[in-house]
Amino acid sequence: MATTPGQIRPARYLAAFAGVVVVLYALVFFTGDGKPAPKLGIDLQGGTRVTLVARTESGAVPPRDQLVQAQQIIEQRVNGLGVSGAEVVLDGNNLTITVPGDAGEQARSLGQTAQLRFREVIGQPVPAAPAAAPTAGTPTTGTPAGGAPAATPAPAAPAPNQPQGAADPSAPVQRAVAPVAFSHPLQSPTPTPAPTTPGAGTQADPADPQVAAAIEAARKLRQSSDPATQQAALAALDCSAKDPLRGYDDPTKPLVACNQDGTEKYVLGPSFLEGTQIATAAASPNPQGAGYIINLTFKSEGQAIWGDYTSKNIGKQVAFTLDGEVVSAPTINSAIYGQTEISGQFNQASANNLAGVLRYGSLPLSFESSEAQTVSATLGLASLEAGLIAGGVGLLLVFVYCLFYYRVLGLLTILSLVLSGAIVFAVLVLLGRWIGFTLDLAGVAGFIVAIGITADSFVIFFERLKDEMREGRSFRSAVPRGWVRARRTILSADAVSFLASAVLYILAVGQVKGFAFTLGLSTVLDLVVVFLVTHPLVALASNSRVFSSPTLSGLGAVARIGADRKKAAATAAKSVSISKGA
Repeated sequence: MATTPGQIRPARYLAAFAGVVVVLYALVFFTGDGKPAPKLGIDLQGGTRVTLVARTESGAVPPRDQLVQAQQIIEQRVNGLGVSGAEVVLDGNNLTITVPGDAGEQARSLGQTAQLRFREVIGQPVPAAPAAAPTAGTPTTGTPAGGAPAATPAPAAPAPNQPQGAADPSAPVQRAVAPVAFSHPLQSPTPTPAPTTPGAGTQADPADPQVAAAIEAARKLRQSSDPATQQAALAALDCSAKDPLRGYDDPTKPLVACNQDGTEKYVLGPSFLEGTQIATAAASPNPQGAGYIINLTFKSEGQAIWGDYTSKNIGKQVAFTLDGEVVSAPTINSAIYGQTEISGQFNQASANNLAGVLRYGSLPLSFESSEAQTVSATLGLASLEAGLIAGGVGLLLVFVYCLFYYRVLGLLTILSLVLSGAIVFAVLVLLGRWIGFTLDLAGVAGFIVAIGITADSFVIFFERLKDEMREGRSFRSAVPRGWVRARRTILSADAVSFLASAVLYILAVGQVKGFAFTLGLSTVLDLVVVFLVTHPLVALASNSRVFSSPTLSGLGAVARIGADRKKAAATAAKSVSISKGA
């Protein structure tokens, strides 16, 4: 016997949906941190907002194309640091970085965006003013910013119970930049050109005469080639004060500079290599022990300069400077003509930070130092609460209407919406862990709008059932035929909704993307619920004497209309038969 189109085995579909739910919630509770909560955006959980003020060498208005290029590189740095849900927005001549959560320190570090250079370290670094020394009991290991692994002992740290400033004067100088080292198996050297001085030249001074005078005075003192003047500048340099040479140091001259922590001062030689010659820089676990390393590769010209320099300076330190500040000062262990490996007291955070500086350090513009501003989530949470209350009231009215108009079918609608909400929640949690998706107010609005799309799918199916029953079919026979015709409309409507959300996501910026993403996601999950839950449940109800009762199903009126039409058709057919017989 031929199978009626649209007939299914409901148990299989419901079992498939149950399997999907079990897998999703197993991933929610047994992967990641195990906390079943989606990540929230800055408008819901608060966060940090940093404004970077762009400046040019001449003090003129920054060109638009350079601002756009700077925005793109800073976005790459944001992604490289693993800051999820962050936004980099171009606002006039400023770049506004918004970071949700408690990643304020990471947001501050994103302002390190000017010129990255390589300079020779002359002599040994000296400690900064005593006020910058660490207090007793504070970790004093020589580490990059971000901390050091515990497996590496701290060199000559004061005793935990020793008061501040009572350290042994004969103890070795504490280093704020890790004694890291470059290493790579020495390859057969190929002929390389002699190192050349970068052609950046002296940067033009700002238009403000006072600022220009301060920069010129700092250059005369801190970029002198006279050793006596360098020592005087080293003694006079205050690492806690604002640096007038930040972004305005002359790469062709020596430089007296501080490290980024403000705990050490260096005498550096002229720049022999620019950060623009770096091809890639990536942090990875140390295959030979604990901690992390940074793998660094140069472009062809930079590789030649770097290989020549390292072959002539084995055992010496080289400084990475960003806007005239020392980021790190590793020691050269051997001549390096290929990939460079930077090893030392790095944990994952410090290794990723240094790799990001090396990879994205050079920008077409410099930015003024900015102060991170904490953004409160009070307003966003109040808006979310109001939105959830409004959505709850709307859902309640929908439920009451469905129960009044569809009765048993209304109960199936409510159950389908609840199950849809369950899988939406699980998917949100997992997307937050896997791709860093954060839920904001716009995303919540997308979900509320999607409730109407899901309810529309149910209405299309139920009204198609009524049409079939008006033609004289029973509830049981109307379900498969009504589903075959209704699913085309459901698929077409959801396809249009998904395409609209996809186009909106591609063309939109900021929070509108969150609205489009949640709307498209809910549309896809709507199809899952309608196909795997709603249709099978209606099929089960049609096979039950209790639930298929005209009184409970709410289909009594259309059933009577169908019966009257069927009776009228039978009477008309009988009349035609009699007339033919006569």
